[in-house]
Amino acid sequence: MSDTVDNVDLPYDDDSASRQEKINALQDRLDVLESRNEDMRDELLDANAENNKFQQKLERLTHENKKLKQSPLFVATVQEMNDEGVVIKQHGNNQEALTEITEEMREDIEPDDRVAVNNSLSIVRTLDQETDVRARVMQVDHSPDIAYGDIGGIDDQMQEVRETVEMPLKSPDMFEDVGISPPSGVLMYGPPGTGKTMLAKAVANQTDATFIKMAGSELVHKFIGEGAKLVRDLFEVAREHEPAVIFIDEIDAIASKRTDSKTSGDAEVQRTMMQLLSEMDGFNERGEVRIIAATNRYDMLDEAILRPGRFDRLIEVPRPDFEGREIIFEIHTRDMNVADNVDFGQLATMADDASGADIKAICTEAGMFAIRDDRTEIQMNDFSEAYEKIRGEDDTSAGDSVAFA
Repeated sequence: MSDTVDNVDLPYDDDSASRQEKINALQDRLDVLESRNEDMRDELLDANAENNKFQQKLERLTHENKKLKQSPLFVATVQEMNDEGVVIKQHGNNQEALTEITEEMREDIEPDDRVAVNNSLSIVRTLDQETDVRARVMQVDHSPDIAYGDIGGIDDQMQEVRETVEMPLKSPDMFEDVGISPPSGVLMYGPPGTGKTMLAKAVANQTDATFIKMAGSELVHKFIGEGAKLVRDLFEVAREHEPAVIFIDEIDAIASKRTDSKTSGDAEVQRTMMQLLSEMDGFNERGEVRIIAATNRYDMLDEAILRPGRFDRLIEVPRPDFEGREIIFEIHTRDMNVADNVDFGQLATMADDASGADIKAICTEAGMFAIRDDRTEIQMNDFSEAYEKIRGEDDTSAGDSVAFA
């Protein structure tokens, strides 16, 4: 391509066009070329950005490919340390080896530490202690917003729980002065919805101890030994963060009465329970770790887990009586816009078979009736209709059983 003017296609007739027409035509051509230049510059910037993106992806894939080509590391445990080096035992094949380490690494390694070794069994780096991450996830970082004042109708049970769990953590000297060991655990049992879990939440809110919550069903696993290992790790996390409180809900899932069943599932559940029994009151000291457990099926629990030393307090949490129901209605309606004609005593008499959870549901449903009628104030008849609706739903789900049973 030539750069001479003779080869340029002019936008006008050179013979007939006037000077001004030539200038205007050239100006139009210049505007078009500048516009195309801007478009091409934008395309160039987009292409450079796309190129940078692919370049970063190439570098990442190259790095990953390099890592995949590297030799794998093996997990081992430090058995002992001496002047000649470190004796390690490789996991899996239990192979022992003597390997040398630097003076800097010697300061960071102790017996029983987990380390990563290469093919020549040389220590590459230290590893964190082998604690199941599921056990650490169960640790509660933020206290629940439930206080003792939010629980009604079970004052005696609340006092027993506080004496068993809260008092040893806040005033251990009192037990030392009397000369007794504080209770190590409390088991709450009773019908669903009576406030057992709320009591545990209130303890977590009122104490500065590390609170670890879990459900018994979370300890039931498919593979042999996995549930028992999770129990060990759970108590290990608690001991690392003493003082600590472990709350096990639905404990009947792993602590039911032992049978002669030969199925692998039942055998694994029993192994998990045996590990739990050992951690609660075995050869090793539990330390400043308190246990709260809850169940709706007390009759299903194994005798071994009910004996003193594992659960020193067995607390029945029944359905609330008349005064308890009245207090619970007041608790759940204190933030509600309730009409003056609402009689909590009459409501407590009406819902004579309701639990604390049932009463909360009645209050919520009464508020929904007011919203449907475009009202901001909840009337007495709203609570009556809500009770009939909740009782009807319960009758439907329970067949011929008693409402709220």
